[in-house]
Amino acid sequence: MDFINGLVVFANFVFVPGLAYGAQLALGALGVTLIYGILRFSNFAHGDTMAFGTTITILVTWGLQSAGVSFGVLPTALLALPIGIAVTGLLVLGTDRTIYQFYRKKKAAPVILVIVSMGVMFITNGVVRFIIGVEDEVFADGERFVITAAGFKEMTGLAEGLAIRTTQALTLVTAAIAVALLFWFLNRTRTGKSMRAFSDNEDLALLSGINPERVVAVTWLIVAALATTAGVLYGLDKSFKAFTYFQLLLPIFAAAIVGGLGNPLGAIAGGFVIALSEVTVTYAWKRVLGYFLPENLAPDSLVQLLSTDYKFAVSFTILIIVLLFKPTGLFKGQSV
Repeated sequence: MDFINGLVVFANFVFVPGLAYGAQLALGALGVTLIYGILRFSNFAHGDTMAFGTTITILVTWGLQSAGVSFGVLPTALLALPIGIAVTGLLVLGTDRTIYQFYRKKKAAPVILVIVSMGVMFITNGVVRFIIGVEDEVFADGERFVITAAGFKEMTGLAEGLAIRTTQALTLVTAAIAVALLFWFLNRTRTGKSMRAFSDNEDLALLSGINPERVVAVTWLIVAALATTAGVLYGLDKSFKAFTYFQLLLPIFAAAIVGGLGNPLGAIAGGFVIALSEVTVTYAWKRVLGYFLPENLAPDSLVQLLSTDYKFAVSFTILIIVLLFKPTGLFKGQSV
């Protein structure tokens, strides 16, 4: 029985939160990897694109809530999400037309586009903070838990309870649907196949009659949808703070690179590797080990390798190790 209680504590504080966080990172990393695979540069503005999409979604959510509109047991933000995606799509398309397109036509080196994206990042970050401020914003409503700890204890008779928040379950379901739709689009539709062809060999794709500007526009729209969805799910699961999404850029890039930059499947795998690593290293294992070990061996300390304040150091360490020993990532990168 102690072993089962230990597993419940592990699932409650490590496995389930790690899966939800991993799904959020995977969606963010998919956007990064699509830009790299098709447009050939690392988009440092991606984290703040997520913040912008989430900001618009929050504003629309507040508007719906003030009008008395809700989504029942689910967060009202889900109703606002399509508007957030649409406005973010306009933002990234406008940014591409006014900024990135100039450098594409000049055949600028990828490093130039990276530097340009950093400028876009700072501007977007400032706009987001100007619109919504710098404080934490909690915008989740609806039913809070799918399974409550008390209900789980009553149902199983165990000493420990498993609590699964609605936002965690919603994150996993939404991420699964988004990934399935993306892979269907890339593999089954004509536009998706054009994007893959453009990624594999740009010159051959142009000779085949593929319209490069259409490919670029569709790529940005997909990235806007992925970024906004990832940002909203992260905000619902935790809270929204503009600067947090700037910090998320490190684990998102780490996920994309660990999985194989340019490879969508790798981005998903990398997201879960980074998330579960962060949660595992920063969790205090005393309670779990108290169930797994004999009483005389139970630890007195927290058994926490790193404070949660340093969780991004885990992403950075994994990123460095991968770049040193397997720079193409777990999956071969640079292809959509």
